[in-house]
Amino acid sequence: VQLQASGGGLVQAGGSLRLSCSVSGRTLSTYTPGWFRQAPGKEREFVAAIRRDSPQTFYADSVKGRFTISRDNAKNTLYLQMSSLRPEDTAVYYCAASPLELIASTVRRGDSYDYWGQGTQVTVSS
Repeated sequence: VQLQASGGGLVQAGGSLRLSCSVSGRTLSTYTPGWFRQAPGKEREFVAAIRRDSPQTFYADSVKGRFTISRDNAKNTLYLQMSSLRPEDTAVYYCAASPLELIASTVRRGDSYDYWGQGTQVTVSS
């Protein structure tokens, strides 16, 4: 399976962006997909995920209430709607997918995911 992230860019603080992750090779419905990000000089961190077999979502505390993850299985695409962006949201954003039905204790771990996209840069200016 291949993942292709897009939609990043430069935005002012308070603005919005929508990231997309196109999945090819297998249908998105067979995966637990998620978003991670990595800022310069920092470790990769979990952002959001949505369960494979239900609409249940998970968010990092830092983005809860501002970001929304969604999936369109018919289009084989994962989305991350980001609003009220802050300079600290600046990072390279990666989409990832696991063939397993991840649960709360594993969905936030990067090593739970087998497939990764190439990343898309999000820069939020103050």
